Amino acid sequence: MRSLLRKLRFAPSTLLWRTFMLIAALMLVSVLAWFRVYAFYEREPRAQQGAQTVVSVVNLTRAALVSADPAARRELLLELSDREGIRVYPLDDKDVLTPLSDRPVLHLLAEKVRAQLGAETRFANSVDGDEGFWVSFRIDEDDYWIVLPRERVERKFPLEWVGWGLAALALALAGAYLIVFRVTHPLKALTTAARAVGRGQTPEPLDESGPTELATVATAFNRMSRSLAQQEADRALILAGISHDLRTPLARLRLGIEMSGADQTARDEMESDIDEMDKIIGQFLEFARQDDPSRGGESSSPIDLEALVAEVAEPYLRRGVDLATRLAPVPPLPGRPLALRRLLTNLIDNALRYAGESKPIEIGLQHDGEIALLSVSDRGPGIPPAQVERMKRPFTRLDAARSDAKGSGLGLAIVDRIARSHGGELKLLARDGGGLTAQIALPLRQKDAVRWA
Repeated sequence: MRSLLRKLRFAPSTLLWRTFMLIAALMLVSVLAWFRVYAFYEREPRAQQGAQTVVSVVNLTRAALVSADPAARRELLLELSDREGIRVYPLDDKDVLTPLSDRPVLHLLAEKVRAQLGAETRFANSVDGDEGFWVSFRIDEDDYWIVLPRERVERKFPLEWVGWGLAALALALAGAYLIVFRVTHPLKALTTAARAVGRGQTPEPLDESGPTELATVATAFNRMSRSLAQQEADRALILAGISHDLRTPLARLRLGIEMSGADQTARDEMESDIDEMDKIIGQFLEFARQDDPSRGGESSSPIDLEALVAEVAEPYLRRGVDLATRLAPVPPLPGRPLALRRLLTNLIDNALRYAGESKPIEIGLQHDGEIALLSVSDRGPGIPPAQVERMKRPFTRLDAARSDAKGSGLGLAIVDRIARSHGGELKLLARDGGGLTAQIALPLRQKDAVRWA
């Protein structure tokens, strides 16, 4: 069933509509099956009733014609035609007959009539183009046709049954939709909350009322969400506290270097080390910063990504960095400007750290449908495909770079965290000709989330 739904382009993708359509199909098949069962078991009584009507009409007509005065037979036939709609004609071997239709009830009726009137009884839908229910009978040695109106033996399908059936089916489908909606609505809320947790946000607590199973899931998720939020807050507090406390002794060290009387070269090297330590502490504080507006972070607003990239690139260009930009117009997207600035700055600094300022760096911007693609490409050593996911984790470096590369190993982790908080994703790709391309996919609409193929 699932593979069949995947093949159908118009097949719904949500659990609500898939379940509803499955229930609707089962109900429709059930109604059709009961209709067929009813038609089958109702066929015998209808045929029996119709056969009794035909036999009674034929016998009464024959008796009336036999017992009537020959001079009054014409008036009798006219009266039968006017009052009862019954006509009698002599049977001629040259008559052009149209046989009965293939409806099973008519053939069953014909068999029952023959069983009472004789096996030689003939039937027709029309004779010489005159339609009706034609039945032959014999008076002495003469054969006759008796024509009955079709409604005497063929019951028309009552259209009001269709109306009532459709009304009942519509009510049943409405009830089924409400039942499925009551089940899937909490699941949809759970999905939205889970996506918020995946972006590093704290969602609103789920409603813990309703059926026991769904209430239990909502309670467990709320407990997990509160636990993750508390752990995140504790970690941020610890990192911020440690980073803040470390900057005081660094300031004293910087002052001690100035007063040490050491030669200029030694002082420059020590100040360079202190600056690097200060940058690492800054990365700790940046990683610990809460970007979620619900936690007091930066609020989301429409961003001109092209202008933001140009502003971030300007200081690097003034420094003389070989930085090229290839920016295509992109519609404004919702996001946090300062967070996206940190994201882009970290990617550029990471490229400078591992590729060097002498090698060119390229920033690209384009959009593919409802997704904006921001990329930073360098000509550094790159990252092996097997190490890509590991490099997104905090405090992670490649083994070959640990001995000589500076930094804390938080740059890509911060980028990945900011991207996910915007509903996007970071992807590290090998660049043609050598190097690395860090590509960020960001949705142009807040409710969308990027899923890499």
